[in-house]
Amino acid sequence: MAIHKMLRRSLSAEKRSTEVPKGHLAVYVGENEKKHFVIPLSYLKNHLFQELLCQAEEEFGFHHPMGGLTIPCTEDLFIDLTSHLSRA
Repeated sequence: MAIHKMLRRSLSAEKRSTEVPKGHLAVYVGENEKKHFVIPLSYLKNHLFQELLCQAEEEFGFHHPMGGLTIPCTEDLFIDLTSHLSRA
């Protein structure tokens, strides 16, 4: 019985970690190993972010292997860009 409770807690915690809050978007970033990021929808209006979206469209079309939007850039570049956007 205790194992069932632990498993249930573990599964519910896992579900919470994959939920995306309202007004945000989940993306996958990285060259080899894709890392999951959750970003505000407001970033989509920025011209620099739109350039990344164009690159994603060119590389993947509408088929994204991770099941979500995949951004084809390095993790460092993405973090630099989102840091810049969060200060703007």
